[in-house]
Amino acid sequence: MTLAKPKKVKKPARPSRDEFELEEITSSLTEAYEEKNDILLTVWKREDPVRGKVVKMDGNTKLIHIEGFTETFKIPFIDILKVLYCE
Repeated sequence: MTLAKPKKVKKPARPSRDEFELEEITSSLTEAYEEKNDILLTVWKREDPVRGKVVKMDGNTKLIHIEGFTETFKIPFIDILKVLYCE
């Protein structure tokens, strides 16, 4: 009796961004952190956008800490696709 080899599951690829897009996201996050503005983040593999204030930008772990209404989200920088300012 021979066992069938399991099929490889292909993971969805993270969207690639160029250097300009990454720099734009970084400057938007830095500005929101310094001015304590509410932002709306579009995050890869997450259906709902994340809304809140940037409370910490950790360079060692590359996590952005967003304080929402009820909880604090720790989002990897590489997963952030878009930053919008809330009014």
